[in-house]
Amino acid sequence: MTPLDWFVFVLYFGGVVFFAIFQSRKNVGVEGYYLANRRLSWGAIGLSVMATQASAITFIGTTGQAYDEGMEFIQVYLPQPLVMVLLCVLFVPFFYRAKVYTAYEYLENRFDAKTRSLTSFLFLLSRGMAAGIVMYAPAVVLSVIMGWDETLTILIMGAVTVLYTAAGGITAVIWTDVVQMLMMFAGIVVALLVLFGELPSEVGIGDVIYIGGIQQMWKSIDLSWDPTKTYTLWSGLIGGFFLALAYFGCDQSQVQRYLTASSLKQSRLALIFNAFVKVPMQFFILAIGVLLFVFYHFERPPLIFNPAEAAVVENSRHGEEFTRLKAEHKNLHSLRREATLSLLRVRQDGGDLRQWHDQIQQYDHGLASLRRQSKDLVEEIRGESSDDVNYVFPSYLVKYVPAGVLGLMIAVIFAAAMSSLDSELAALSSATVVDFYRRYWKQEGSEDHYLAISRLATLLWGVLAMGFALYVGRLGLSLIEAVNRVPSLFYGSLLGVFLLAFLVKKANGTGAFWGVIAGVLSVLTVSWFTHISWLYYNVVGAVVVLAVGTVLSGLTSHSEN
Repeated sequence: MTPLDWFVFVLYFGGVVFFAIFQSRKNVGVEGYYLANRRLSWGAIGLSVMATQASAITFIGTTGQAYDEGMEFIQVYLPQPLVMVLLCVLFVPFFYRAKVYTAYEYLENRFDAKTRSLTSFLFLLSRGMAAGIVMYAPAVVLSVIMGWDETLTILIMGAVTVLYTAAGGITAVIWTDVVQMLMMFAGIVVALLVLFGELPSEVGIGDVIYIGGIQQMWKSIDLSWDPTKTYTLWSGLIGGFFLALAYFGCDQSQVQRYLTASSLKQSRLALIFNAFVKVPMQFFILAIGVLLFVFYHFERPPLIFNPAEAAVVENSRHGEEFTRLKAEHKNLHSLRREATLSLLRVRQDGGDLRQWHDQIQQYDHGLASLRRQSKDLVEEIRGESSDDVNYVFPSYLVKYVPAGVLGLMIAVIFAAAMSSLDSELAALSSATVVDFYRRYWKQEGSEDHYLAISRLATLLWGVLAMGFALYVGRLGLSLIEAVNRVPSLFYGSLLGVFLLAFLVKKANGTGAFWGVIAGVLSVLTVSWFTHISWLYYNVVGAVVVLAVGTVLSGLTSHSEN
């Protein structure tokens, strides 16, 4: 990074922290720390809801996945507008009118204390791990751009985010998210403009769309009913619906935002805003990954995008084999580049394109094979899967983005990381203090005491998230998959118990508690013993909780009356 990049990055980073702490000056007591004294408007809440989900993983993992597999991930987001409407009608009124601090506090009012504690614990478990994944994402960027050690980067990122979250509470989090969401919108525009600007002068927008089309990269709909395939229309509409409903309706990091609104109407407007904006935003971020795929038809991509993995292979016993693969890769890329340019010239002249289509497809298969072989070498040497897909976008930034713009893009990625991490730390702290500490250990403490404990809880969760972040790189997953797959082990069961509370009037605490246990066990069983896509885990958990909870409530209704 140049001095200009550093200036842009430090200016943004310092400004965000100052702004966050400044905005929190109006907080009063524990309610101010966790709920901003219920005084915020729909615009700030809506941008914050979106920013919480659009973490750095969105820019790193999503673009990398689209580079490898095209636009198919968009299918997961298709149900979100319907989900937002359902939340406005069913979930938000219950939470807002109950005047609770956490979503799980409502379950004690509806069922009993053990159901509240169990569901809050499951939230803490799933969101605590997800926070580590969110923190790992910017570490990937800095390890590529500046050669920093990932451990050091995680510690720095965690320390800064914990600082302003602990100091300012939810008000600092939400107003920081507003700034960072606007930065993310700007980052999408800048990334698209830079990508088109780096293409050969004779390649236009129509050519880019066409090349992506012949490679099936724009194909976003898969009608397969195979439940083992992760990204299909049906897994998106069904599994994605349950995932989004569970995340936005049962995850404290989201519910906490509804509760900060000045009225029920403001909460609903925030969600409707997300219903209209989220899917188009996700489309454009995925499009960046597809455009990178097209871009690397003209510029030679690395054989392995993760430079640390490439260095490990080069210095291993497989060094000669890797050198051979790189030479083949360079030669095959040159052939594909010439074939692509020839295709565009023939297309402009109105000639027969079939020959060039076949050649490009052949070269693509060859390049993909070489990449798989190189990743197999990485796995053999390291003993774990390659996380190469997560380095596609960062490696592009380093090599092709001009000075100043690079600093802006790094700031955007950090903005995305911080906007999710701060939200999760605030939610983890609120669930810990409200659902456990104040509920079981000290019920009559002063406001100052609970504020001190709240800040301490934020600090402790930050430390735990940093610890898990150090492990995330070993998962060998696309970050965008990892951050959704881990919570999906529990989200379905959480969704099921809230649906039980809202829809089954005769449901009781015994049915709810054991229904959640059955739901979690069923999802773990499915994940261990079947190859069903993780998107369906949420469906399994919710259905089992509803079924078991309803039956047990009927069987035990007399004993609880």
